[in-house]
Formats: sequence, C-alpha cells, structure tokens
Amino acid sequence: MSNRREFIQKSALGAAGLTLGGMAMSAKSYGRIIGANDRVKVGILGFSNRFESALGPAFQKYAKEMNFEFAAVCDLWSKRRNDGLNWVKKNNGTTPVETRNTDELYDQKLDAVILSTADFQHAVLCGKSVKAGLNVYCEKPFAETMDDAIFAKKAVNDSGKVVQIGSQRRSGPNYQAAHNFIQEGKFGKICAVEMTWNVNQPGRWRRPAEVASIKESDTDWTRFLLNRPVEKWDPRKYLEFRLFWPYSSGIPGQWMAHQIDTVHWFTHLPHPRSVAANGGVYVWKDGRRNFDTMTAVFDYGPLDNSEEGFQVIYSSRQTNESGGTKEWYFSNGGKLDLDTNKVTSEGGLKERYAKEMGMKANLLPDFELPQLKVETDSNTGADPLTNAHMKNWMDCVRANNIKTNAPVEAGYSHSIANIMTTAALRTGQKATFDEKTQQVMAGGKVFKY
Repeated sequence: MSNRREFIQKSALGAAGLTLGGMAMSAKSYGRIIGANDRVKVGILGFSNRFESALGPAFQKYAKEMNFEFAAVCDLWSKRRNDGLNWVKKNNGTTPVETRNTDELYDQKLDAVILSTADFQHAVLCGKSVKAGLNVYCEKPFAETMDDAIFAKKAVNDSGKVVQIGSQRRSGPNYQAAHNFIQEGKFGKICAVEMTWNVNQPGRWRRPAEVASIKESDTDWTRFLLNRPVEKWDPRKYLEFRLFWPYSSGIPGQWMAHQIDTVHWFTHLPHPRSVAANGGVYVWKDGRRNFDTMTAVFDYGPLDNSEEGFQVIYSSRQTNESGGTKEWYFSNGGKLDLDTNKVTSEGGLKERYAKEMGMKANLLPDFELPQLKVETDSNTGADPLTNAHMKNWMDCVRANNIKTNAPVEAGYSHSIANIMTTAALRTGQKATFDEKTQQVMAGGKVFKY
C-alpha cells in the first residue's frame, strides 16, 4: 500500500460504510477525509461582498501555513464569477476552476466550500454541499424557513462533515469569557437582556449601480429562486435580496441572528418560548418589503417551567444610528456589557432597598472581559472575530473535528428565533415553537411564506 490512508479505505470501509466518532459515513464521505499533509482544496460558493471584504481575507491569512487553497469559484452571475477568479489570482497567485452552478462545483475534487450566497439559500446549499461530501463554512443566517433548517440540520448530522456557521462571536475571547462567567454561576441568574443594532444608512443592502447593469441572460434566475415561489425576473430581488421577503428576513436574519445567538450560547437554551414583535418601513420608502425599524420581545426560559425565565428586548433601526450596537445582560446583582466588555454592579440590589425587606445587598464585583470591540459600521463584525472564526473552521477541517465553535445546532437555534420574529412581525400574532413538529406557529397556524 502506498500509504496508511489507502490501506484504511480499502480494508475497513465495505459497502455498508464506516462508523467514525459515532457517525455513519459513506465510502464517498470517508474517501474525502483529509490527511495531515494533504492540501485542502476549497471552493468559493457565492462570491459576495461579505466574502471579498472579510471571509476571503480571513482564509488567506492562514491558507499558506495550513496548506489550504481556493481551487474553484462558483457564482450564478458571470460578473461575480469573473470578479472571484480575478480576486483569487490576485491574492493567491493561482487560477481556480470556474463553475457556473453547484452541479459543476460538486464535480470538482474539492474538500470544502465557503458558502456566502443569498440568505435564503444558505441552509439548502449547506445541506446539498455536505451531501456532496464537502466540509462547509456557512454564512449566517442559517435558514429563513423551518423546512430549510430541518433539511440542512439532518443532512449535516448524517454526513459527519465539518460545518461552521458564521456566528463569529463564538470565536471571540470576550464572548467566550462571558459565556464561562455566566455558566460558572458568577453572574447570577439572568433576569433581562437588552440588545440593539442601529445604523443610519439609506444605502444599506442597496446595489443601484449593479441593479441597473445586470441582465437576466448574465445569470440563472431559475436556479437563484431555488425553492422559493416562481416569479418573473427582478434584478432588485436578485441583488438587493435582503430588502425582500421571502428571500431574506432583513434585520432579523442579518443582525439579530448574531446577537440572539449569544443568548442561546450563554444560557444553553435552544430557542425562545415566545416572541412578540412590531415594525415597519418608516423612512426608507424605496419599495422594500423588509422593515427599516423593528422591536421584538422574547420570553426565554426552561421549556418545562413557565415560572422560570427572563425577557430579551431587541430593537434595530436603519434610520438613526444613536445607540449603535449593544448587548447588555442583567442579573439582580449587576450588568454584563459586551460593548465595554465589563461586568459591574450597575443596577444591582443596593443595601438600602435590600435592608428594608430583610434582605442583603447583591452587588457584583467588577470584572473585565478581554477587550474586542465589534464595530457597527462593518458588515457583521470586526476582522479579529472573523479571522478567529475562520481559523477555528480550518483547524477543524484539518483535524476532521466536527466540534466547531459554531456547529449546525447553533445555526438551527438562531434560525428558530429569527423565524419566530419574522412570523410575529408579518402576522401581528405572538409566535411560538412546536417541539413535536419543529415548526413556528403564529395565530394557531404554521408560519409559511
């Protein structure tokens, strides 16, 4: 035998597949397990602005030392395919294979893909990619419908492939320290959370120059729609999809997905018990369907104990940037602030008010988390977070370790919260989650687009 990996493949697989780490793997999937000295060949699935500004540079930061390379570029639009090819040539000095769609991409002998297509495509393409035997870095939001989320989660878990959801806060040392501080009981029981994400950007998610220049013949509109309702060509929905449901939920999927994910992570709760929400297009009346302003109120707690829990208030606007981003956690003893990265006694129970009720003061000692600030003006966070998150995925791909910092379960959970919020916003009804069917309910009905 030429090497140990060949020997294992030929002698241990068999027609029934191999069980590795408790997961059944097909011969095809096992054949793509990466050796310690193998070059890892990665495809770009969707050459997006997010990829060009953050994901690609983060990958390039570690690619040489870890023996990774971009081997293929896939995008439905000819312009972005060319842009992607030129980007790789410029930054990597190599010429990747050009592929027009996932059928062509999956025919390449790749090990992994970085997936940053339109929001509504993430889960479905993630599921198809792992079924094709590829490891995946999947941008958030993971899914905008529960059917897509259910399909993708099952595909990932059945495949045994390495998947990282683009919730990069999970790779930040400040967030990791906050998680540990809460889980170790040092913060006390969470009683409330307040979160905001505010900008003043009329051009946010707009692409007017590209909308004016793109032609239907330059892309594949039918493939773009994937499993969404068939409708005639619309360049705005193709390029400015974040403004149009059901191609994106807008604020919930783009911004709230990052922040609500920390609630699930810090508390180990899988999803809200209920969500009420309201919003509207109050200022940027440019034909968009998704709101420029919204507020959601979440009830969180143990699913089997309605008397235990806490409230999360989330608000976001694209029309005034005052307040920026904030993530404030409160206990009876104080506040954890993920903007300043400090735990303080602010708001805690003071001696005066405790004593009159025969109680003791409850004031947390000051504690400082590692400093790593997330900027509101960047696409989804500062470079250090994206870099660390990409590095974690690459390490896990190299080690065949499915326990990434943001596994598929993280994406599934933030998708439930996002879809519950979208349901509440669009129906005017309080949204809940049916554990048996794994569907979001609003007004007594399953929420669908």
